Parts: sequence; structure tokens; C-alpha cells
Amino acid sequence: MELTQARITAIGTYVPKKRLTNDDLEKLVDTNDEWIVQRTGIRERRISAPDQYTSDLCASAALDLIQRYGKRLDDVDLILVATSTPDFSFPSVAALLQDKLGISGSTGAIDLSAACAGFAYALHVAQGMVASGLHRKVLVFGADTISKITDYTDRSTCILFGDGAGVVLVEADSEQSSFIAYHQGTEGKGGIHVYRSGLSETLNGEKLANSGMLVQNGKEVFRWAVRNVPEGIKELLSKSELAIADVDWFVPHSANLRMIEPICERSGLSLERVLYSLEYFGNTSAASIPLALDVGIRTGKLQDGHKVLIYGFGAGLVQAGMLLNWRLDPELQPPYPYEEDSR
Repeated sequence: MELTQARITAIGTYVPKKRLTNDDLEKLVDTNDEWIVQRTGIRERRISAPDQYTSDLCASAALDLIQRYGKRLDDVDLILVATSTPDFSFPSVAALLQDKLGISGSTGAIDLSAACAGFAYALHVAQGMVASGLHRKVLVFGADTISKITDYTDRSTCILFGDGAGVVLVEADSEQSSFIAYHQGTEGKGGIHVYRSGLSETLNGEKLANSGMLVQNGKEVFRWAVRNVPEGIKELLSKSELAIADVDWFVPHSANLRMIEPICERSGLSLERVLYSLEYFGNTSAASIPLALDVGIRTGKLQDGHKVLIYGFGAGLVQAGMLLNWRLDPELQPPYPYEEDSR
């Protein structure tokens, strides 16, 4: 089978119109804007409407991609959706999107569950599918409507999460590849620290809070991420034979700015070289990395030829990083901000 190159050729994003500010949260739980900003760096998040689900956000992100890059999607031959909040247990969000976007019935459609590392994992799968010659045009979504599983009486979690979607198009290319190296890791025994209950009432022998809502032990997740992500970055750079100084932009999962800061410090990165989406979108789980990439594009920071290190980490506990050579097709329209009248 002929091997080819896999290249990211377009990106699209979408966030719901409704804003949930820190002042709004002050009316729900014992908190305030200063406390939230100091501990998380988050100022507001976007919240999906009651009748707006993950597939709807994904469809809007895909339409954004089409509008900005002039791409046709009817000939996409694989749809990958990284999400922890599908519209249904089944059918998959990917299957729903095949219909919503008018994509050929001969396409494949798969949902992937890797929580906040989902987009990086899905991108890894897409690269393998295209580089092997099995597929030529893959849509990769990272999307979540975490607000629908957030307990708004729990101050430790409700201040963090928001909703959003991002998508990239990965296509076969005879000359250029977007993918340089990757690293992945799993620590399944830590699954008890971030979960949403399901059919089982226990995890690793421990009784679960069977509420159907997201449950998180933030301190344990923080310790795990700050300890493991810098080591993963070292492994990734070793595989690429590049140094941290060669990285133009670090795009970690936008969980919490106070988590990103020590990760950067231990990795030898300054915050000036970090793209994140949490300030105005909150922690959007699988959507946070594509949203941050698009923030870089819209602000003019992320440029053709830049080397970009994306790194997802979260429930599982799982982690996935990729070093990308950013060579996007030129936009047909200039970047525009995330404003209600432009979405």
C-alpha cells in the first residue's frame, strides 16, 4: 500500500452564544470573579442552549471551516469525533454529522472517547489513516457540551467548564506533512479522580457518586498533570530530535491556567509561547485545543511554518501530545473575533 503524507488543510470552530460569566456564577454558588480568575484564569464560558447538542456544535464548526477555507466536505471518507458528551450513547455523533453535513454515505464515522485528550488522539488516528493510504480526507472534531453534565451546586467544578467545538480537515498530500512526532500515556488507576458514572457503581473498587454528573478531584488531577505532562513533552521532543527552543507555540489542554503555568515552568516554556482558550471559553474538554489553535489564527500569532506542540490530558488518566508543522491553506476570509453577531 502506497504511503503518503497527511496535512492539516483547514480549521473551523464554534462556540454557543450564551455567556456564563464569573458574576453569573456568583449568583449560583459561593464564589466571585476575583477568586475564580486567581485560581483558574477563567473569566467566562459559553453554554449550549437546552436543545443544542454536541452534533449541533460540530456542524456549526464544520460550516465555519467551509466558509473560511472554501473546502468541500461531501467527499470526506472518514469522520472522527472526539467527545465525552455525545447526543446519544448511540448513534454516534459522527454518524449524525454524516447526515447533517451531507457527506457521502460511503464515509466511515467513529466517535472516540479520551476526554480532554480526545482531540490529540483523534488527530493521531487521522494521521495514521491518511499516511497509510487507507483514507484521503478525514474530518477530525473535538467537541463537548460539558455544561449538560456539570453540577452547578459544586463550586469546585462548575466554575471551570464550558461548551464548544473545533474541527480540522486532514488530507493526503504528496509533499508536505503536518505531523512530526507524538507521545501518549495512560495511568488507568487514576480514573477514579475524574469520572461520570455509568453502568458500573464502582471504579477500582471505590464507590462512585452515581449522579450522572461530572465528578473531579481537582487536586489529584493537578498533581498528576504537573508531574507527567512535562515528562511526556521531553519524550515527544526526543522522538522529534528537536529542542524546546524549536517550538514556536505550546497548545496544552485549556484546563486551568494555574495548571498550565507549572507545566510550562518544568518544561522550559514561557507563557508568552502558549496558546490557550480558557479565558473566555473555560475548560471545553476535547474542544479546548482546536479552539486555542483558532485563537492563535484569529489573533495573527499562529503563522505558516510554525512548529506547534499540542498536548491533551485528562480523565483516564490519559495524555497525548503531538508536534505539528503548521502549514495551513491560506484563508479566503480574514480572521474575525468570537462575537455573537459574527457566529
